[in-house]
Amino acid sequence: MRRAAETAILPRYQSLSAHEIDAKAADDVVTIADEEAELILAEGLSALLPEAALVGEEAAHADPALLDRLGDALCWIVDPLDGTNNFAAGKPPFGVMVSLAEAGETVAGWIYDPLSGRLCHAHRHHGAWIGEDRVQARTTGAKPPIAAISLVFMDPERREAVKRGIAPFYSLVDIPRCAAEQWPRLALGVNDLSIFERTLAWDHAAGVLFLNEAGGKAARPDGRAYRVDEAHLPGLLGAASPALWDELAGRMQTLGA
Repeated sequence: MRRAAETAILPRYQSLSAHEIDAKAADDVVTIADEEAELILAEGLSALLPEAALVGEEAAHADPALLDRLGDALCWIVDPLDGTNNFAAGKPPFGVMVSLAEAGETVAGWIYDPLSGRLCHAHRHHGAWIGEDRVQARTTGAKPPIAAISLVFMDPERREAVKRGIAPFYSLVDIPRCAAEQWPRLALGVNDLSIFERTLAWDHAAGVLFLNEAGGKAARPDGRAYRVDEAHLPGLLGAASPALWDELAGRMQTLGA
């Protein structure tokens, strides 16, 4: 991950040319840094565990059939540059995310911040760590709790329902448009809660595991565990404590969400 950042990402930070940025979808771009970083990661991860499938964000965009491999016995999941819109605009945050799944369940995850060198990592049943320091999730202590709610991918009716039925109970802050930053914020006492509508595996597998192993809680709104082979389903809640999660999930249920 560091090699991908040092070779493909950081040399292009705030120095991208127009022809090195392409529109992938409405309000979603891809850069040459994404593509080159994914190739570096794919090569390195395949060498580490050649028996595992590998699903990268850019490769899956080019060939959606790759998504069928997310439930394989072993599967590497790669987001070579999360927060690409930020990166392309020459501003943080952005990061590199890698996870390893076993039959659809995430068993290990890594979240790397190229600018600070911070490496968040977690292994199932073995805790959450930043570098060599173990992390215990903590709330902000704010009243009302601090929430970052991603409304971008909600349909208009659901967006309005969340604004009316959820937002008034929390102190809202802007989302960073970077899951590689948002998940650590929930464990490190920066934010208390987050609502995600789109739940793509490369955006959330590592972060969900990191928060849960830190003692917070991330799950589907109905309480089901997040699985990478169900990443087409909408809806994911994260909280700095199980109690905050339960409170938010209860409010979501009143919306029929």
